Amino acid sequence: MTAIATKKSSTLRVSTWAGFAVALTLGITSTNSAQKAETSLNPAFLPANLKTPSSAKTEKPVHHWYQFGHASWYGKYFQGKPTASGENYNMFDFTCAHRSLPLGSLVRITNLRNKKSVIVRVNDRGPVPDDRIVDLSYAAASSIGVRGVGKVRVELISAVAGLSWPAPGDR
Repeated sequence: MTAIATKKSSTLRVSTWAGFAVALTLGITSTNSAQKAETSLNPAFLPANLKTPSSAKTEKPVHHWYQFGHASWYGKYFQGKPTASGENYNMFDFTCAHRSLPLGSLVRITNLRNKKSVIVRVNDRGPVPDDRIVDLSYAAASSIGVRGVGKVRVELISAVAGLSWPAPGDR
C-alpha cells in the first residue's frame, strides 16, 4: 500500500471510532435523561393525562387479610337448620362458617395441596374444633378437593368485588 492510502485508512478508522464514541455517549446521555423523566416524581415531567390536581389525596396501600390453617366441611346433619345469619343452611351453596369475619363477607378459600380455590360467603359461626379456622359447605369443600380436613388459605375479598347475592326470600 502507498503512504497516502495508509494515511487515509488510519484517518478513516480514527474518525469511525470517534463517531461511535460520540454516538454512544449521546445515546447513554439521552437514555439516562429519558429514564429520569419517566421515573421522576416531578409533575413537570409527567404527561398531561397523568398529572393529578394537588387537592387529590393519595390512596393508602391496601392490606389484604388472609389466614392459613385447616378447614373441614359440614353437611347433611345441618341441612335446613338456621345459621348465624338467619338463613337456613344449604350444603349445596358456596358458604362457610368463620369465627370472626363479618357475616356476609366474601372469602377465597384455596386448598394448599392442589391450589384449587373457591369464593364463598360467610353465613355462619364456627368451626367448633379449635384446630380449624373455617368450616366449608359440602359444595365448597368438594369443589376444591377437601375431603375431611385440609390445609387451606383463607383470603378476604374486598367489598369492591360487587357480587350481589339474592335475598333469602328470592329463591
